[in-house]
This record gives sequence, C-alpha cells and structure tokens, in this order.
Amino acid sequence: MTKRLYRSQKNKVLAGVCGGIGEYFHVDPVLIRLVYLMATAFTGFVPGILCYIIAVAIVPEAVVITPSEPVETVVDDAKEV
Repeated sequence: MTKRLYRSQKNKVLAGVCGGIGEYFHVDPVLIRLVYLMATAFTGFVPGILCYIIAVAIVPEAVVITPSEPVETVVDDAKEV
C-alpha cells in the first residue's frame, strides 16, 4: 500500500494542509505551521498564501469512514444446563 498525502480532518485549522503534511511525515503539525508561517513572512506573504491556496486545490481531503448505523453488541444471557 502506498503512502499518500491528504488534508487532515483531525489536525485542521484552516483547510488541513499543514496538519496533513504533519501526519504524512509523522511530525507535530504545529511545527509545520510555524515553519510555514515563518517562510510566508520572510517571502512577502503573497507566495506563501498562493502556495497554500494551490495546496488546498490539489491535495485531496482525507476520507473518514464511519459506520452508517451504530453497531449493537448482543449478549447471550442463556445459562448452560
């Protein structure tokens, strides 16, 4: 199975791009956000904002699988004779 980059559903602040990158590289997403913020500030904001918008458009959102109905646990209280 190949490893793919997705936008995070759990570590989401704006669109989940930095959270998804953090999950992909097994790094705290806060560190990714700080590096992104510093890089954006040092490059004049426009390139960083454009890159983020492009990433939101390109990186797919993570699929969350939830059961359609709650699963009930059946307990058999019958005693053996």
